[in-house]
Amino acid sequence: MNEDSMSPRPKDSWASGDHYEPYVGRWSRLVAREFLKWLALPAGSQWLDVGCGTGALSQTILQFAEPAKIRGIDRSESFITFAREHIQDGRVQFGVGDAETLNVDSETFDAAVSGLVLNFIPQPERAVAEMARATHSGGVVAAYVWDYAGRMQFMRHFWDAAAALDPNAVELDEGRRFPICQPDAFSQLFESTGLHNVEVRSIEVATVFRDFDDYWSPFLGGQGPAPSYLMSLSGERRTALRERIRAGLPFALDGSIPLVARAWAVRGYH
Repeated sequence: MNEDSMSPRPKDSWASGDHYEPYVGRWSRLVAREFLKWLALPAGSQWLDVGCGTGALSQTILQFAEPAKIRGIDRSESFITFAREHIQDGRVQFGVGDAETLNVDSETFDAAVSGLVLNFIPQPERAVAEMARATHSGGVVAAYVWDYAGRMQFMRHFWDAAAALDPNAVELDEGRRFPICQPDAFSQLFESTGLHNVEVRSIEVATVFRDFDDYWSPFLGGQGPAPSYLMSLSGERRTALRERIRAGLPFALDGSIPLVARAWAVRGYH
């Protein structure tokens, strides 16, 4: 066993909006559009965005849902700073906070939503309960997460290759780490908090990478589980992983890499 395989599990990093955006933020925005169409809230609604990160979902709400107000909350001060700097709109307010103990008044919002974050919260049932508390009677509570174990293809290529080279990587694979990212588990999470008329659906978006560099470079930013793992490796092992992934990707004739990303979306009513 070499030094890398004996090293402790790398901690997920969420510190750089500039590096998170090309890794996941750009694809989250595509999912968010379909998510908002599905929710179909009327113009003038008040929204709470829990785990807002760099503001991908909040910005999409501004663009497509004609909100009266958005309150975005995230634990990462760096992500909140990024969101404030890049989204200049008087209807949205970003602040640092904990999803499990939201600093908002009860029965205030028409919708409490969350994009790509519930699986990272230690007690997601508490976060969903807090989202429900924040919405008025009849309000919607909704979220989406990646289908890590299935058709989240650019991450599956990464983790399948990593596990082939390093047995310890299996335990870090998001498809294994996050059991709530499955339709039945996601539905049960929302039903357990007392929400009613709970529905789950899939949302698939095309994730077409211009070339291998467009695919690989975002992993080097170190934001999230896969990039954090990658940056914990020695240079030699990082190179071996890169080449194994490259060999398994489906390149088009023009050098692009056409992949698909699937998210599971859930909604329920307070």
